[in-house]
Amino acid sequence: MPSDVVRVIYRKYDGSAHRDYPARRLAEDDLGVWLGVPAGTESVYHGRPSVEQIPFVLLVPRHGWWTGMFNPPPRTSEVYCDITTPARWEGEQTVHLVDLDLDVVRRRETGLVELRDEDEFAEHRARWAYPDDVVAEAEAAARWLLGALGDGTEPFATSYRKWLALVV
Repeated sequence: MPSDVVRVIYRKYDGSAHRDYPARRLAEDDLGVWLGVPAGTESVYHGRPSVEQIPFVLLVPRHGWWTGMFNPPPRTSEVYCDITTPARWEGEQTVHLVDLDLDVVRRRETGLVELRDEDEFAEHRARWAYPDDVVAEAEAAARWLLGALGDGTEPFATSYRKWLALVV
């Protein structure tokens, strides 16, 4: 029986801490594992204690090079996707991800889809010597997400809303 609580651990490519927080397992389907993070959740962000002010739902795909964060208002990003290495699960209770800097975001007010942090990706690619296959996978995931967030591809159109309603 899967645990109700999953620890989500993001690190940077050099192994340094990025984000770390508990989430409630909401469901698992053909898209991946849906995790809910209510407001008030204690977390760690860049090594510093933090508290989530706005709830969100995280989708961890089974094999994708990304994670999707789905947000309610007042957050200005409706969908925020981190480009990551594929999830590495430690049992059912912990998921490890390596954040590869690039982000694809859909803005709530305008629906604009944008690629962010290309400069950070280039800097870290050089500093930490990202292998060519990691670079290719990260760039391919970003290209796919740029289209998927704008064209009605699920889970980015409406399917996430039923999960988000459980944490808002």
